[in-house]
Amino acid sequence: MNKKFVNFMEQYLDAKMAVGVSGGIDSMCLLYWLHQIGADVVCLHVNHKLRAEADVETDYVANVCKQLNIPCQIFYWDDKKPEKGLEAAARDARYKMMIDFCHENGIEYLLTAHQSDDQIETFLMNLSRGSGLYGLSAMLPESSRDGITILRPLLQVSRAEIKKYCDDNKIKYFIDSMNSDEHYTRVKMRQNRHLLNDKLDISDARILLAIQNLARTREWMDKYISNRIEMVLRSWGTLFGASFLFDEAEEIRLKFLGLLIQKIGGNNYPLRLNSLQKALCNLQHDCKFTLGHCTIRRLNDRILIVPEGKRTSFRKRHEKRKKSI
Repeated sequence: MNKKFVNFMEQYLDAKMAVGVSGGIDSMCLLYWLHQIGADVVCLHVNHKLRAEADVETDYVANVCKQLNIPCQIFYWDDKKPEKGLEAAARDARYKMMIDFCHENGIEYLLTAHQSDDQIETFLMNLSRGSGLYGLSAMLPESSRDGITILRPLLQVSRAEIKKYCDDNKIKYFIDSMNSDEHYTRVKMRQNRHLLNDKLDISDARILLAIQNLARTREWMDKYISNRIEMVLRSWGTLFGASFLFDEAEEIRLKFLGLLIQKIGGNNYPLRLNSLQKALCNLQHDCKFTLGHCTIRRLNDRILIVPEGKRTSFRKRHEKRKKSI
C-alpha cells in the first residue's frame, strides 16, 4: 500500500465516508486500500446504462463489497440520455446521485479515485487550452461540491503502482473501452505523454512538482477571494462598488467575479475564461447582461448580480446596504 495514501487518510479515519467505485482499476484499488486501513466507508456505484457490460460491472462491485463487508449502494441513471455532451451529463448525474446520498446519510466526505496520471493529463489538457493558475493547478486533494467535501487520496499515486497492486493481488477490474478512443482529448494526452520525457526530459515527477507549486498559490488566492465574496454577501447582498472589483489584479478580478456568479447562479462548474473576460470588459461601463444563470448590471459606480429572472433595481438594495464601499 502506498505510504502517501496512508498519510493522507490519517486525518479522516474517524469520519464516515463514501467512495465512488466504478469497477475500474483505480477505484477498485482505492476500495481495497480503504478496507485495509479500516475506514468507515460506504461504496457508491452508478450504473449509467450506457454500455452492454454495465450490469456485469455493477454485479461485480456489489459482490466485492459483500466479500469485504463494505456497505454498497447502487444507483441507476434512468434519465433520457442527451445526444450531445453525454460524458459531461453522465458525470453530473453521477455526482448528483452520490452527493444527494451523502447529504441524506450524514456523510461529509466523498472519495474519488483520481490518481497522479489523471492529474498530469488534466494539467496538459488545460495547458493546451491556455489555462491560467486555476487550470494548471489541476485537481486539488480536497475540494467542495454542493456542501460535500471531495477527497482525492490517490493524487500522489501512479497508475503503474495501482496496476501492479491489483495484478499482484489478483484483483479483477474492468477496462472502459472509451479509455482507448483517441476521439477524446484525454486519451490522446495519455497515449502521447511519454514524448515529454523521451524527447524533452520533462519527467512526470517534475510536472507533479509544478502542479503542487501552482496549487500553493491557488490556495492563497482561494482564501483571499473567498473572504472577499463572504464580505459582499454578508454586508452588501449582491450589490457592491465597482472599485471593489477593479482595484484588484486581473487574475483576482476574474476569479472573484466567476465564483460570485457561480455561487449566485447555483452552477456546479466555473465559467469559461473568455466569458469572464468579456464580462469584465462590459463592466467597465454601464451595462446589463446575463451570464451563468445570473443577471449582471452596472450603474455608475455600482455593480449588481442577481439570479436570472430577479429584479435588478438598485434603489431598494442601496437602502439596505449596511456600509458604503
